Amino acid sequence: MKKRVMSLLMAGAMAASLAGCGGSKPAETAAATTAAEAAATEAAKTEEAKAEETKTEETKAEEAKAADGAAAGGTFTVGFDQDFPPMGFVGDDGEYTGFDLDLAKEVAGRLGLEFVPQPIAWDAKDMELNSGTIDCIWNGFTINGREDGYTWTDPYMDNSQVFVVAADSGITAPADLAGKIVEVQADSSAEAALKDKPELADTFGTLQTTPDYNTAFMDLEMGAVDAIAMDVIVAGYQLEQRDDGDKYVILDESLASEKYGVGFKKGNTELKDKVQATLEEMAADGTLEKISNDWFGRDVTIIGK
Repeated sequence: MKKRVMSLLMAGAMAASLAGCGGSKPAETAAATTAAEAAATEAAKTEEAKAEETKTEETKAEEAKAADGAAAGGTFTVGFDQDFPPMGFVGDDGEYTGFDLDLAKEVAGRLGLEFVPQPIAWDAKDMELNSGTIDCIWNGFTINGREDGYTWTDPYMDNSQVFVVAADSGITAPADLAGKIVEVQADSSAEAALKDKPELADTFGTLQTTPDYNTAFMDLEMGAVDAIAMDVIVAGYQLEQRDDGDKYVILDESLASEKYGVGFKKGNTELKDKVQATLEEMAADGTLEKISNDWFGRDVTIIGK
């Protein structure tokens, strides 16, 4: 910009000089010089004004963009366990999918945010949330027993913890698990439920953990464990999807009843309120029921009911 202003001023000076060489009278020369300088100055001001206007528009655009993304960086990053079908998992096409992820994606779209599914190690979920890597935990996340650890939405689904055993095992009730090997996912609600029932857990031969329930079912299939303690929704889906699902049964007596919610970092009420309002909107217009029917063939949601 400075170079352009100097060029205009020099052009004015040259015009004045040429006017002087033409034999003009001193007064005429002075007038020509003054006019040329004024024209050059006016042109420079015009250029500066245009540049400032352009700069202002660009700055406004950047500020608007920053404001749009201020709430959650323009994204809604959902932490989930990628080995927890049907809530969140890797589909046959290699893409992340699941009931909870479909709900979260719909919420993100309605909030004008980019949906980002972020797989996490379930026992590292608190670290991921507190570090800001994820905005929430949404993956069959049990509220019961964790009420004070997170800022929660209202429950959107009922669930219970149950035992899955081989159909020919002879195990028909939790009492039959005495001396048996029982497996749970690390840091899961089933593990927490068993810790709350030492009178039952202490009768097991072994209570061991596994990183995910896909591994647990492989262990059960191989006979390495006698039972899996897990969410009934997940257990039912697993048995429906497996070719040998009829080889396993879910015991009638449940370990614990619970409710699912979306967990946010403690104190993040602003984003929680937006998600809660959107879930209520989706319940009212039938979207929750539709997504539930797509996954379960029935409406398992409880918002507004």
